Amino acid sequence: MSISAQPALLVLADGTTYQGFSFGAPGTTIGEVVFNTGMTGYQEVLTDPSYCGQIVTFTYPELGNTGVNPEDEESNEPQIKGVIARNICPRPSNWRSTQSLSEYLQEHKIPGIYGIDTRALTRKIRTLGAMNGAISTEILDPTELLEKVQSAPSMAGLNLVREVTTKEVYQWSEPTNAAWEFNPSVSGYSGEQYTVVAIDFGVKKNILRRLASYGCQVVVVPANTPPEEILKYNPDGIFLSNGPGDPAAVNEGIETTKELLKSSKPVFGICMGHQVLGLALGADTFKLKFGHRGLNQPAGLQQQVEITSQNHGFAINPDSLAAEVEITHLNLNDQTVAGLRHKSLPLFSVQYHPEASPGPHDADYLFERFVQVMQDERKAKASKLK
Repeated sequence: MSISAQPALLVLADGTTYQGFSFGAPGTTIGEVVFNTGMTGYQEVLTDPSYCGQIVTFTYPELGNTGVNPEDEESNEPQIKGVIARNICPRPSNWRSTQSLSEYLQEHKIPGIYGIDTRALTRKIRTLGAMNGAISTEILDPTELLEKVQSAPSMAGLNLVREVTTKEVYQWSEPTNAAWEFNPSVSGYSGEQYTVVAIDFGVKKNILRRLASYGCQVVVVPANTPPEEILKYNPDGIFLSNGPGDPAAVNEGIETTKELLKSSKPVFGICMGHQVLGLALGADTFKLKFGHRGLNQPAGLQQQVEITSQNHGFAINPDSLAAEVEITHLNLNDQTVAGLRHKSLPLFSVQYHPEASPGPHDADYLFERFVQVMQDERKAKASKLK
């Protein structure tokens, strides 16, 4: 981009300032400043509802070279508050591109700043922790912008699920596009069909596609749907989706999950869903210093390691887990809980994203495991009726 681009200012809550240039929409935006270490998939990041309320710093040095396209949306619109980049490519070069990144952000009124030292910013967040910040093209006085940042609420205690959950029930049966299917055994799935109710805390489209690819007819319901309404669908299983904000603040989701556990139906949780399941089982959560946001987070327990796609700022306190709940995976970078399983009930969850859009496919087997658990429960129920 030209050096004559409009000036922009980034101010962090600790008073640190970064001067750069504007791309995307003009204006002022405030949110929690975090960083993502992925080398690809910026459009999926921008549209992932788990990033609601956040300004995302991309550590990869250039954004925009592949543009954007309608097929790579993880929700119906961008969910982030703002974008921070080292450099921006104004003219994308990709056969799938329908729009430049800057044009896309302008259309959705999302500000961005580029031309700053994103390495220094990332090191600051790693050292001091994720903190609120603001990007502005209209308030270029650091003191004035800092006052606005310091008046913004902290992410801790913030329930953002109500901003991203679906407003009405809908059904999903579209599998992963055959051109992108990476698991030959799933292609053209012709096994048994299972009804799954997905509680939408901020679900990604590719999670729904993976469930459908494994034979699930998915009914997506708002996060505040009462448990009795969910059970009216007579689901074979219940899925707890990813989502933004502090999981401990999602009181309705936690209480609903507690009630649903009494039905003994199979439950699978991802990310926010993993934390909500843990909270429903009596565990506590805490805010991580700077979170896990990237495509190469190692997770495992003993001999096998999965390279996983992650995006979260909170984690479950392992010391708060009940005796009947066991840890199945740890994040091998910092030993935080990355997977849970109940010892006697058909419940399990992971802190990462097995649909991995973007990211590796190491953990796709978890969708198959969910189907296997539902199949086992269906057979056990049928045998009791004989």
